[in-house]
Amino acid sequence: MHNPSAHPAKREKFPTRRILMRTESQRQAAHAMLDSMPLDDEKPLELIAREEEKPRKLSQNALMWVGPLADIAEQAYHQGRTYSAELWHETYKRLYLPEEYDPELCKEGYVKWDYAPSGDRICVGSTTQLTVKGFAQYLEQVHADGAGMGVVFHTRERRAA
Repeated sequence: MHNPSAHPAKREKFPTRRILMRTESQRQAAHAMLDSMPLDDEKPLELIAREEEKPRKLSQNALMWVGPLADIAEQAYHQGRTYSAELWHETYKRLYLPEEYDPELCKEGYVKWDYAPSGDRICVGSTTQLTVKGFAQYLEQVHADGAGMGVVFHTRERRAA
């Protein structure tokens, strides 16, 4: 006679769940989730508790485009010509985005490089995947590169006006 418990069915992939612990009701939700999590010797679930990762601020993004990237696009001459802010941004992503995931600098799931069907390595990383600290570090590197090309950076207030 076949015993169904001898070969348990494979469980579905457990969905990622995130609870920010701010209130007692969130603590209770975490307890309930923990109590309902499957126990599995072959594919155990990983439980991690840490400080919330702060993504970069949208205001940082806006300042990047009207600030250093605009100034570099207007003033920097490289190989006898200027380049658009978009091309500088693509160049800087390749140069200055973190090579690997670092929880202080990037959001979970960050990947910088992937491969196209042709086999070409492509920068798929984005500044939107950086934390506040990671984006600040990225902008420092952009400013240093621009300054090395003689770019004079304008104040943010003047650009925003």
